[in-house]
Amino acid sequence: METQLDPMKDDLPLMANTSYMLVKHYVLDLDMDFKSKVVEGIIVLFFETGSQYKKTSSTGKEGCQSHFDETCKIRASEPCHTLLASVSACSSKMEYNDLAVCGQGEEDPFDKNGNHSNKEQASGISSSKDYCDTENHGNKDFLLVLDCCDLSVLKVEEVDVAAVSGIEKFTSSAKLNDVSKDMGNTRNQIVHELVTLPADCWKEQLCYFTRCSQAPGCGELPFTTGTWSLEIRKPGIQTPVDFPHAIRIWYKTKPEGRSVTWTTDQSGRPCVYTMGSPINNRALFPCQEPPVALSTWQASVRTAAGFVVLMSGENSAEPVQLQEGVLSWYYYVTMPMPASTFTIAVGCWQEVKQKSQQSFTAAVQTNTEFSLPSSQAGFRWHEEICSHVEYPCRFQNPAARLEAVIPYRVFAPSCLMECCEERLLQLIPQCLSAAYTTLGTHPFSRLDVLIVPSNFSSLGMASPHIIFLSQSVLPGGSHLCGTRLCHEIAHAWFGLAIGARDWTEEWISEGFATFLEDIFWARAQQQLSHDEEKGELKALLRWRRLRDEVQNSEEELQVLRPKKESTGELSESGASIIKYGLKAEKAFMQVHYLKGYFLLRSLSRTMGEASYLTSLRKFVHKFHGQLVLSQDFLCMLLEDNPEQKESGLTVESIFQNWLDTSGIPKPLLQESETWKDCQLVQQVSGEVTKWVQTNQRIRKSGRKKRRQDEVIFQKLLPDQLVLLLESLLEEKTLCPRILQCLKKTYQIQKQDAEVRHRWCELVVKYKYVPGYGDVAKFLREDQAMGVYLYGELMVNEDAKQQELARKCFAAARDHMDASSAKVVAEMLF
Repeated sequence: METQLDPMKDDLPLMANTSYMLVKHYVLDLDMDFKSKVVEGIIVLFFETGSQYKKTSSTGKEGCQSHFDETCKIRASEPCHTLLASVSACSSKMEYNDLAVCGQGEEDPFDKNGNHSNKEQASGISSSKDYCDTENHGNKDFLLVLDCCDLSVLKVEEVDVAAVSGIEKFTSSAKLNDVSKDMGNTRNQIVHELVTLPADCWKEQLCYFTRCSQAPGCGELPFTTGTWSLEIRKPGIQTPVDFPHAIRIWYKTKPEGRSVTWTTDQSGRPCVYTMGSPINNRALFPCQEPPVALSTWQASVRTAAGFVVLMSGENSAEPVQLQEGVLSWYYYVTMPMPASTFTIAVGCWQEVKQKSQQSFTAAVQTNTEFSLPSSQAGFRWHEEICSHVEYPCRFQNPAARLEAVIPYRVFAPSCLMECCEERLLQLIPQCLSAAYTTLGTHPFSRLDVLIVPSNFSSLGMASPHIIFLSQSVLPGGSHLCGTRLCHEIAHAWFGLAIGARDWTEEWISEGFATFLEDIFWARAQQQLSHDEEKGELKALLRWRRLRDEVQNSEEELQVLRPKKESTGELSESGASIIKYGLKAEKAFMQVHYLKGYFLLRSLSRTMGEASYLTSLRKFVHKFHGQLVLSQDFLCMLLEDNPEQKESGLTVESIFQNWLDTSGIPKPLLQESETWKDCQLVQQVSGEVTKWVQTNQRIRKSGRKKRRQDEVIFQKLLPDQLVLLLESLLEEKTLCPRILQCLKKTYQIQKQDAEVRHRWCELVVKYKYVPGYGDVAKFLREDQAMGVYLYGELMVNEDAKQQELARKCFAAARDHMDASSAKVVAEMLF
């Protein structure tokens, strides 16, 4: 399989043969061992036959539904949570004998998060491609290929789901019994019935998944592991249809595995988190990585008392004590998602509580005043039937559609609790409400926000129900924290609820989130309309960043659709590659953020923001729960705005100008000059002139202490301050007195990380020795942003700066993110 793909060393192979077998559900049972830095456990995978071998079955959903008509029809007209006080309320005829196991010892594992709807209609995964079966297996055994890397697989076996008490309810139809008396076929039919249960019976489904995952094995399966894959076979089985559809895998992670980061938090306590990149979750558990492999999951995680387990799950888990000193945490997800979105973080986190409930209530009430558009004509399509595979969808839930602020919690190390309470906690309801005002129904029912350790390699990461934020967003005012929070919240819609069918089209996630963060943040600050002046300033800053990145990166990494016409295409087996997915430097590039943002900004300005946002809301409702390609969005947008087609704007022209070429898009070159005329930018230009002139006077005066006329500098916004420092970086030289005055005037050390980063660049360029301590502090505490500072310290060929770079790297290397460490090592050695 691996030799067949033969990916370039910079490409990440997605090996799983999803066209033959598709994982529909994972059940994980994990132990976190902090001493050995290993996750050890069992995973059970439940499959459906893939599109290559899919065949219509007379024992499909209709047969399944018949078992549940009496028990579930009472919920046909109201949200499930109104009748879910206990599992047995909807299962009196299922004859459960050991329901406690479904909740991992909890009385009701599904409480507080039952806001699901049963109005969904199944339509299959609309974006997955159908293939004709042209392969003749002959006498060869069928190989199930899973994505796997840096894992020790200990044992694989088939699960005897037919041995589960009460499971005969799934095999009671005469049609099923007539198909075959072969036990293998019966087991596979049971799994089929289980994975196709109607959405409003999600609780029963989760309980049966739990019970089936604990069923006895019925034969070990031979397996082999490669660099990127796990291959499993069953002797004598030649087709996916006959291959076991429920398998159990015993495995251990490796300490060096690239999906799991073992480290310490800011309080010095041990912790572990998953990053989901650059190789996604294949070093956390064997899985199917291609985006089309949408699945649900449930997980039990055991750890020592004192640790808190956070996970991408719909429920706010409460720990259950299994024995003295050992706790178990249970989470589940009912919305099918790519396995790469599964996230876990275990540490001695503490929940940050709001001391003043009054301020929380006021924030929510104020922001819900802006929520009126959700009930206006722009949202009339919410009554339509969703287009995604069936699951309990919030877009079809009347209560969820009115929920401007979903339940949320904040977790952090003990030393950052006060800072989080002062800044982060009050921003979350404002930003959530602003997002709701803009896009409508929140795709997920709750949100946890975690301040991750200092070695986290970006400012934030969004996963279902949980956001990771870097500590770098906390210092300074609320600007950086608020905008980054808005960016990650935007990913709930773009990146999670709507995903890219081909992961080389990262702009679909990051471009949209970058564009929307400005709109969310403006509304979160009670601005009724997007502030044009601030928008122009932000555009100029992003333009300068894009310009610098284009000048200093490989052309091939600047293309947003590197696979062009073949984007979204898979091999016959369903395997594919992520172009340049293993290039370490790509993780630190922002081209897909910035070019995507400028494309969306250009479209918004062309069509008008109000009309554009209406189309965006329509796109969200039409495509949520699905995977898309660029043309899905662009075609719908142009169909909604036919006058744009008449003016010559086409999908092909957008591909040519924006997505399929390197460098700066031609339309953007024409627009960039206009931003310099905006008032906020002009104000910065005036301040830059003052600093340059003052610098010249000081240099001319030499060492003579001459009294200077006092210069009055204006107070600047954070983005203005960033632009000022960037502009001063373009000067040939700045004298030490100017730098000293600059730091004092703007109180640099109290500013946010974006400002302090530019200050560090000034210190390095002008060799301002008194500022070297600021650089060292930044490299230690702001690792999410400091990678390229190492390069700047080396490029000047100054002995003191190179010594500083090597000393800082030596201190941080053992705890640094692996990709960051690799990039920095290449700069230094």
